[in-house]
Order: sequence, then C-alpha cells, then structure tokens
Amino acid sequence: MELLSHLSIGFGVAFTPINLLYCLIGCILGTLIGVLPGIGPVATIAMLLPATYA
Repeated sequence: MELLSHLSIGFGVAFTPINLLYCLIGCILGTLIGVLPGIGPVATIAMLLPATYA
C-alpha cells in the first residue's frame, strides 16, 4: 500500500499546473528549434543545456 501512496503523491506533484506549463514550454521550444534546418537533436540539447542551469 505504501507504494501506491508514493505513486499517487508523485503523480500529484507531476500534474501541478506549473509543472505542466514547463512541459508545454519545453515541447514548444523543442519543436521550434527542431524545425530549423541543419540543427539536429544533439545540437539543440547542447544549445539549451546552459538554460537549465541559469
């Protein structure tokens, strides 16, 4: 039963509005940069990685 309790807490945290907003922003940003010609997934991750630590 403890496993289900922790699982429900995790889903509760994951589906808060601010976390869903961050997911939406990440998807939109990834799609916009992924459309650019000549820039693949590896280059996109390399460019956006510093934004994670800013």
